[in-house]
Amino acid sequence: MKKLYIETFGCQMNVKDTEHIIGELSDIYTPTQNPKEADLIIINTCSVREKPVQKLFSELGALKKENPNAKFGVCGCTASHMGEEIIKRAPYVSFVLGARNVSRIKEAINKEKAVITDIDYDDTTYVFKNTRKNPYKDFVNIMVGCDKKCTFCIVPKTRGKELSIPMDLILKQVEELANDGVKEITLLGQNVNTYGKRFSVPHPKVDFTDLLREVSKIDGIERIRFTSPHPLHADDKFLDEFANNPKICKHIHFPLQSGSSEILKAMKRGYTKEWFLNRAEIIRQIPDVAISTDIIVGFPGESEEDFKDTLEVVEKVRFEQIFSFVYSPRPLTEAAEFPNQVPKDIAKKRLWQLQELHAQILEEISKEQIGKTYKVLVEEVGMGKSDNFFTVKLDKDPNLLGKIVDVKIEEANKHTLKGRVI
Repeated sequence: MKKLYIETFGCQMNVKDTEHIIGELSDIYTPTQNPKEADLIIINTCSVREKPVQKLFSELGALKKENPNAKFGVCGCTASHMGEEIIKRAPYVSFVLGARNVSRIKEAINKEKAVITDIDYDDTTYVFKNTRKNPYKDFVNIMVGCDKKCTFCIVPKTRGKELSIPMDLILKQVEELANDGVKEITLLGQNVNTYGKRFSVPHPKVDFTDLLREVSKIDGIERIRFTSPHPLHADDKFLDEFANNPKICKHIHFPLQSGSSEILKAMKRGYTKEWFLNRAEIIRQIPDVAISTDIIVGFPGESEEDFKDTLEVVEKVRFEQIFSFVYSPRPLTEAAEFPNQVPKDIAKKRLWQLQELHAQILEEISKEQIGKTYKVLVEEVGMGKSDNFFTVKLDKDPNLLGKIVDVKIEEANKHTLKGRVI
């Protein structure tokens, strides 16, 4: 068989798309970790921030030097928004396949200089082959696209309008995974808690909470995660299910973006600082829950007072994890045209302040973990994840692989806990 090398940039949805590509090509190509021996090299791209786009072309050039005889393809979000421009800048690229067109990978490979970037393409009823890397956990797509109009975000222009995958297909996939030994699944979508808003086929009326309840009924699945819910749609029904369903892991990624209501309005996020704090306060009532978030600093028009609002929310919520970035103007977005862009030096200083504050909070949080006992899914020898998503080092016993064990935490730092099985 021929050999396939794939590099993946970006989010968990891109990771899952890569697995789908590998599955679709499994009758022709076998994966390799060595680009020098590959017959086909694919870069699966991200375009949420500027850096991954720049990295695409530098990585393409480096790989072309390393393996000049390979066939090259570019997939993902950057493929969607740049299209044939990629081939103009890198003429050795044989095909470009958009993020909404993964099921058409063979079509792209078999047509020289193919550019397939239809963001209205519907493959929500297409059944992909499963090629997961981890025997004990997997990602499951529940929707494609995004209907939001966040002024900083290019995703709706690269992944198209939101469509939910029929519930019966999702449940069938989860049942198959459970029968194959998977114990933990992560439900994926741009805004998972708008699931059920729109299907491309006739479908009973359901919402994300309904889906969570049905997935939790499947024997063998012991843990359910999801990413990412939108704070605007975190209604009481959803939060009640999150709090009380024992199969749902008590970790939630809850993207703040900014703590300023004025900036949130300019971002078109649809909620206020007060709404976010109210939802976070409800979540914090759950024992040992962990909250992670995304924050953008230096968004156009952000004043010192706006930034202080962000710091205030961080101090009140005490996030266990923050993915923080300086605002990056993206093509095809409203905010890129806003006149009041924040100077990069000011934005970088604010990012440093935010990260310093969070480092102090993390130090306090890590100390609070010592003496606690967590249920940990052992994903590799001596390492696993707690229910609330801490990385935990534990006994190096191969017999524990794939098991969920109680671990008492004896040591902790900002990123990793260490304990013993009890």
